[in-house]
This record gives sequence, structure tokens and C-alpha cells, in this order.
Amino acid sequence: MKNRRNVDGNSKDEQLEQFRTEDKDKDLTTNQGLKVSEDEFSLKAGERGPTLMEDFHFREKMTHFDHERIPERVVHARGYAAHGEFELYESMKDYTAAKFLQEPGTKTPVFVRFSTVAGSKGSGELARDVRGFATKFYTEEGNFDLVGNNMPVFFIQDAIKFPDLIHAVKPEPHNEIPQAASAHDTFWDFVANNQESAHMIMWHMSDRAIPRSFRMMEGFGVHTFRFVNEQGKGHFVKFHWKPKLGVHSVVWDEAQKINGKDPDFHRGDLYEAIEKGNYPEWEFGVQIIDEADEDQFDFDILDPTKIWPEEEVPVQIIGKMTLNRNVDNVFAETEQVAFHPGHVVPGIDFTNDPLLQGRLFSYTDTQLIRLGGPNFHEIPINRPVCPFHNNQRDGYMRQTINKGQVSYHNNSFWKNTPSPVSPQNGGYQHYQEKVEGRKVKARSDSFKDHFSQAALFYNSMSAPEKEHIKEAMSFELGKCKSKDVRQQVVDMFANVNLDMAQEVAENIGVKPPETGGSEVAKASPALSQENTTKTAETRTTAVLVGEGFNGSEVKKVLQGLEENGVDPVVISSRQGMVKADDGTEVEAAERFDTADPVLFDSLYVVSGARVDKKFQQNASYYLQEMYQHYKPIGATHEGEQLVKENEMENQEGVITEQEPDSFVTRFVDAVAAHRYWGRDVD
Repeated sequence: MKNRRNVDGNSKDEQLEQFRTEDKDKDLTTNQGLKVSEDEFSLKAGERGPTLMEDFHFREKMTHFDHERIPERVVHARGYAAHGEFELYESMKDYTAAKFLQEPGTKTPVFVRFSTVAGSKGSGELARDVRGFATKFYTEEGNFDLVGNNMPVFFIQDAIKFPDLIHAVKPEPHNEIPQAASAHDTFWDFVANNQESAHMIMWHMSDRAIPRSFRMMEGFGVHTFRFVNEQGKGHFVKFHWKPKLGVHSVVWDEAQKINGKDPDFHRGDLYEAIEKGNYPEWEFGVQIIDEADEDQFDFDILDPTKIWPEEEVPVQIIGKMTLNRNVDNVFAETEQVAFHPGHVVPGIDFTNDPLLQGRLFSYTDTQLIRLGGPNFHEIPINRPVCPFHNNQRDGYMRQTINKGQVSYHNNSFWKNTPSPVSPQNGGYQHYQEKVEGRKVKARSDSFKDHFSQAALFYNSMSAPEKEHIKEAMSFELGKCKSKDVRQQVVDMFANVNLDMAQEVAENIGVKPPETGGSEVAKASPALSQENTTKTAETRTTAVLVGEGFNGSEVKKVLQGLEENGVDPVVISSRQGMVKADDGTEVEAAERFDTADPVLFDSLYVVSGARVDKKFQQNASYYLQEMYQHYKPIGATHEGEQLVKENEMENQEGVITEQEPDSFVTRFVDAVAAHRYWGRDVD
């Protein structure tokens, strides 16, 4: 296994091992290693007397507790992470000198953190929001951080506006409402008055903003970076993560209910998948543009509010990432990990994307306050797997014990070491781009087209996806108290699609715009989730089983589902064993009230010969919710009668079948389809 080890022969896992501890069956000690004889009572002057200041154990324990919380991230506070590895398929030697991208088969350890953006650490995970997708590659040349999102563009073009964007989308300062939501006046006022956000809003109002799972969303580097090869030749590059399970989402009603039923839904899904061995996988792709072709497109390739359409610049798949280990401690790893787009390795460099340029300052500045000082690189999760040597010293939480009298450069005591390394021997060298111009606070005219790619995105959506965008905009703007803001927004989006803006205007009680529309007629099929991978693997199925069910055939069905990668979860009126008609039993893992239909991808109704009215009522509730959310439904035996009573027989995505093998085949195909938008759910 290449590239997982540093020059001292230690893998990232082995390096972290020295920091791990297992406290089970150990003696209780203070942080200094002193064994403690009493941990229930503080030291007092008499049994009913005051506590004494000399109780060093009490003070250490309480002080540590008082300081357990570090400042949460201003954005991306609600996150979850896992370890894994990246394997290279195809050499990028012609484009980049980065060692981890040279030899096919090279494996590099990674740490990935997924997150929502707007909400606090305690917010629900199914908010309509952008999702962070940040990857730390522990390469032999140092850490490379690809700090991206699940959407390929952003709201703004210049980083100086980032505080304004976040102030606008966060809870409004006069009442601290709403939490983890963009459906309020200040956000949409920002949108209407910063029209460069138009393209991102189309993504934000689409199904991409409410993903089914971290495992089922794309990741994008957002910015234009630069590959530089050993000869110093540069190419523009964008980075992509493509999930092997496809890109899938929930519907808005479902998202709101999941937030109430299980606000930890996404982190739970990732954790359980890894624990079960269903390791999430993403293929790594790059879009590459030769420097000579920089000006050959109808958009500026450095504009972070623009994509490079895949039909014009194909995504070249060059590797695969697999997440295969959960964290041992969420705080020590997930919360203390420090990402920074400025953490690069030789062969990867920056461009003049003005949003990226600002992030290169902002991320270091943020880590200094959040993690307490300049030594955040010494926290175990942030340490590179290769050695690091320099003349930096001291600061909060310093862990390295530097020996010797030298802490400066140049010096003669150590023969001017640590010494710089030439580019030929692996030293980082910035790309020698020619830069000239007057010092101005301005933006290139090539950044001023705000609506063409927003129209391209809308044109690329399927009919259901377009309806979801209009419904999302109607909901969000409907929560705005200011009628003037609502009017400004629909007038703005008339420049994207007039029919869309007029329909939204009718829904939210403002004047429909009379003119507008876009001349952009082209579409990019790669943008629609309708064209994504569709598989039943790792999908969950709620299985409703009651007393007296058909034992032999139902067990065949459950076995068949598992063999096809579907995860069945048996639900009944009570947890525990449920007896079949032949005396055999299955175990119900959940009751109707401890689970909920919104937490599953599909439904299989078995029922039973001896179920009561309460079971039937609960089963009908599950059927109605699944049907309303367009999910696959299967039924056999007594379950078929429940489907008929709920008037769902012969409907799209509703499978009724008595023969077990045939039912499994048809139902698995239905589960893979994900949703059945053709249903009439009124």
C-alpha cells in the first residue's frame, strides 16, 4: 500500500495511536497521573463545612469541564466526519507534480468532514442548506485540504462580501430567528440586492439542498485551482467527487419531518453505514483547461458563481475515495480538525479567483481564534504524516519540545538549518504567473453576467425538479414579512425564467413580472438528478410485520432483499419476537412509534392474520406517508388488503406479488428507482 506511510514508516493511523486511550478497567488519576482515592466528594472543612481551595482534584476537574467547549465554527458548525483512503486510478504526471497523483494504485489516507453551513452546532441536519464536503489528504509531501461543498458554485464572487452573506443568512439579530434557515427577510433582501447570487440560489432551491445522505451527494472544489507539472507548465483545474450510490434527495415535507423525528439523521446514516461495512465511495474527477484556452468560453473560468458545463469540459475520473472508519472521538477529531484551502502540496496552486484569494486569509485567521492559537497543526487529527521542521516556537498549547538554542533563520550554530529545499528536491514553488495592473477595487466585466448559468441550471432540470424549485422559492419567500423584498426577488428571477417567476409571484401574493426571461436555451444533462446512478444498495426498507404472518415466504423475501443490498428493518406493534403462522419468529427492531416512515427509503407491508385495528391504523399511516413522498411500496399476503383499502393498488411504484422470488426482483428494482413522481398525491 503506497503513500499511506511517512518517511519514518508510520501510517496516519499508527501516528494517531499514541494519542488514543482506552479508559476501561483503568485506575482513576488526575491529568498529572496521580491516582485518585475519592471522586464523589470535594475536600471540605468538616462534613458540612466549606470546600477548601487546596482540593486540586476538584479544581482540575471543574476547570477542565468549564473549558470543554471551544468556540463553534461560525459556519459549518453542524458537522460529522470519517476516516478513509484515496486510491489513484490514473496518473496525472502530465499535469501536476503532486506525488500522490503520480502512480496508479497509490493510496493516501484521508479525513472527510460533512456539514451544514447556516445552522448552529445543535441545529437539525435536514435544513435546506449547502453542505460542506471537506477532505484532508495526508500525503507524504504534507497535507492537502480540498475544502468544498455539495454545490459547485457560490453566492458571491468576492470574499469581501462573505461576512455580509453570512450575516444575512444567520438568524436575524433583533430576535435571533430563524435557526438554520434561509427563509427570512434579511437573506432574501441580500439576494435581491446582490444579484451575482442568482445561479447559486437555483442550486440552493433545488433538491441538492436537502440530500438523502452524505453518501449520496456530490462534492465540488468550487474554485478554479491550478495544476503545475514538473516542467512548470500550468493548467486550470476544478475538482469533483462523484458518489458511487448516485445523487439523491428527500422532498421538503419529508425533510421537515425528519428534522423532528431524527435531527441526527445524516450523521446516523454515515455512522451506521460504516459500522455495517457499507463503506461510502466517491470517484474523484478533474476538469482541466489549458491556459491557452482561458478565454474561449462564454463565462469567466475564474468566476466562482459559474460552472464549467461537463458537456464542454468533461470530468475525467482519476481515482476513488472510500470512507472505512468512524472517528474514535467526535470532539478530538471532527470538531478539532482544521481545514484550509491554503494547505496545498507541490503541483497544486491557486488562481486569481477573488473568492479563493480571500479564503486563503480567512481560514487561518478563523482557526487561530477557534482552536486557541497558532499550534492547531499539532492537534493529532491535523498533524501531517510527514515530519515538519521550522523555527516557529511557543504559543498556546505547544506540544513539540524543541531542543537546542536556535529558533531563527539565518544561523551559523546549526549551519543554517532547518534549511529551504529546492523545487527540484520537493520544495514548494509558487507558479510564476505574470501579474500586472493598477491597484483598484473593482471586478472584471467578465464577471457581470449573473443570469445565463442560472437559466442553464433551470433548463437542465426535469419537470419534477423544476416544480420543487418553484415550491421551494414559494415557501422561502412566503416566510418573508416584507412584501417589497418578495417583489424584488421575483422581479430578479424573471431574468432567469419568466414563467417560473410569475408562478412564484402568484403563490406569494405579489405582482407577477410582465417581462423578462432568458435567451439561454441550452441545458446540461449532468446537472439533473434524474440522470444519476440508481441502485438499491444500502437502501432501507421498513417491514411491517404482525402476528400470524406468512413465515416461510416472508423470510425468503427478507433474505432476498438482504442479498440484493437492501437493509430491511422489521417494525411491529411492539419490539421483540413476532410469531408467524408456522410458529417461526422474526424480531421487530422497532415499534411503530419509535420509528417513522420518513426515516426509510421504502416500505414492505406484510401485516398478519392476527393483527388488531391499531396495527392496521399504524400501517395505513406508514402507507400514506410513503405514498405522499413518492417512495416505493411493496405488499404481500395480508399487506395487499391494506394497500387496497388505502386505494393504492396498481399505482406507480406499488408492488403487490405473492411469489417471493418475483416479488423480490420487482421490489428491488422499485427501490433502485428511488421516487415515483408520476403519482397523483393530492
